[in-house]
Amino acid sequence: MTRIDQKFAALRAKGRKAFVAYIMAGDPDLDTSLALMRGLPGAGVDVIELGMPFTDPMADGPTIQLAGQRALEAGQTLQKTLDMVAEFRKGDATTPVVMMGYYNPIYSRGVARFLADAKTAGVDGLIVVDLPPEEDSELCIPAQEAGLNFIRLATPTTDDRRLPKVLQNTSGFVYYVSITGITGAAAAQAADVAPEVARIKAATDLPVIVGFGIRTPEAAQAIARVADGAVVGTAIVQLVAENRPTEEILAFVKGLADGAHAA
Repeated sequence: MTRIDQKFAALRAKGRKAFVAYIMAGDPDLDTSLALMRGLPGAGVDVIELGMPFTDPMADGPTIQLAGQRALEAGQTLQKTLDMVAEFRKGDATTPVVMMGYYNPIYSRGVARFLADAKTAGVDGLIVVDLPPEEDSELCIPAQEAGLNFIRLATPTTDDRRLPKVLQNTSGFVYYVSITGITGAAAAQAADVAPEVARIKAATDLPVIVGFGIRTPEAAQAIARVADGAVVGTAIVQLVAENRPTEEILAFVKGLADGAHAA
């Protein structure tokens, strides 16, 4: 079992929903983002989703695109992101870390080398949004063989014919994108999400976590009631963009986590 599997088993045993927080590695600089990452578990975060900055982030809205640009301009690289996870692991051996991003930097590094380095650093899972299931042999299957979960996105346009293909080699959890479009584009509605989550859960035993469009503790609670947990990214990254103090950002995260855990 990976740390992700262990975390969801522990949450399930307690009858508790998960809260997942996304931050961009290296935004606005390496030291600040590492300090924020270190504070997330204490703020109630169950799984950390760590963005890998990339020059052409097609699935991300303006807030996360700008975060990636700030990180790249500050000198963030894939190696520094792996080093960041390794530093985090010196003080936290249990909180799952999922790296989220795009295939190009991984391909450029070399899949085998990247997977070995990610495993050594303490990464638990990957979300690579531009690799469809038809390309599973590229990264998904090698990642699972290396002991990393490969987490797939399902969306409102993933119909019943497509869903089995999406779920085929997925592990860890399924990330359901609550809206059609880019991150931060609209608000998630629990009434719309509930039947979609039920449809996915009928096809898999994996937890289904919902992200995109969640900005408040109330929204996190409403979404977590109809799913196995909630993900928040844009609302957190926006506070980083505003140069808010780390303590203020972590207090905001704690409110979101408390909302999800109250579901």
